[in-house]
Amino acid sequence: MTELRTLKVALLGCGNVGAQVARILIEDADALAARTGARLQLSGIAVRNVNAKRDVDLPQDLFTTDADTLVKDADLVIELMGGIEPARTLILSALRNGACVVTGNKALLAQDGPTLYEEADKAGVQLSYEAAVAGAIPILRPIRDSLAGDRITRVLGIVNGTTNFILDQMDSTGAQFADALAEAQRLGYAEADPTADVEGHDAASKAAILASLSFHTRFALENVHCEGITSVSAADIAAAKDAGFVIKLLAIAEKLTDADGGEGVSVRVHPTLLPREHPLAAVRGAFNAVFIEAENAGELMFYGQGAGGTPTASAVLGDLVSAARRIVLGGPGRTETTTGHVPALPIASAITSYYIGLDVADQPGVLARIAQLFAEHGVSIEIMRQTIHRDAESNVESAELRIVTHRASEAALAATVEAVKGLDVINSVTSVLRVEGV
Repeated sequence: MTELRTLKVALLGCGNVGAQVARILIEDADALAARTGARLQLSGIAVRNVNAKRDVDLPQDLFTTDADTLVKDADLVIELMGGIEPARTLILSALRNGACVVTGNKALLAQDGPTLYEEADKAGVQLSYEAAVAGAIPILRPIRDSLAGDRITRVLGIVNGTTNFILDQMDSTGAQFADALAEAQRLGYAEADPTADVEGHDAASKAAILASLSFHTRFALENVHCEGITSVSAADIAAAKDAGFVIKLLAIAEKLTDADGGEGVSVRVHPTLLPREHPLAAVRGAFNAVFIEAENAGELMFYGQGAGGTPTASAVLGDLVSAARRIVLGGPGRTETTTGHVPALPIASAITSYYIGLDVADQPGVLARIAQLFAEHGVSIEIMRQTIHRDAESNVESAELRIVTHRASEAALAATVEAVKGLDVINSVTSVLRVEGV
């Protein structure tokens, strides 16, 4: 029987995901060797504190604070530290030393991915990052490989489990945002500082990665329009439910053609109303899903656990086995396929629909004035619902209008809302949210 070669694996970081990766490498060593054609030897785990308490019992002699030396002696490097530095420096060192790298660092890839891809290309090694988007869901490889012969036109994703859990709680229980966030923190779905999640930054990093792979062009975080969910109220959720919608934080990347025939890509993250019959509307709790529209394949949806130590470790190990096979069999590394240079479009160029909530005076001619103003701005109204209510203290009646528009440019819709605010019959604009799937 031929003796299998041994490949040294350096692990950077030992949090929830890193600890599970280390456990699987040790416990499933024989199975991984059979699938890979080489022994994957965990040579060390670089951490800040070697004596820190961890949920997984791992050999103490594996831990080190000397990440530099560990990386220089490795065939394969798994980076799960997070953040920009020292992760960026360590990954570049690994690539330049000829090691294949597996990372889940979406923030670094979104900010400085092109530099890492270029270094991987120069060294002829593999840079893999399936775990950077949607946890356990295999989404990046299908986009890069399975749909390589097709043209993707649109990607819509629920790619942050924290925000999906919060919005789902608000929808199912009627909770306010603060209460739903507190519940997410109690259950471990949200960090003590949830800013990166609730402000949309985490989803924006993933949107940049999805757009880059889908449209074969490098998109950076600065190309992504980003809005979080902190302004979504229980009243917004209730009004959406009453109108047959659910609110989700979506990462959206879509190819658009302007009036002159030029193509561009809109990449954006924001709270979005979806019809309850849309497949993404049924994604509950902390789960993730990515919905893809392609010219030939049609509509596809990928669904599963978007976070957690064991699920995300599954994506990391998939990349690791692929990279190890490449080393065993030889051949160039796989990084990205940036064959085009499609420009990133500003949010004003996006084509979408709006849901607009208005509190208006209950008097004749109001609806006609509002409808005329929409028409003047080239925005068509699809649905308009009116509810009359009386203020208990003043005994004055007013009307609540809920308007859903047809798709139009973001610029036209934004200008329409600003014009509506100027009407003397408008008491207040209670909500403005984008709508997809109608």
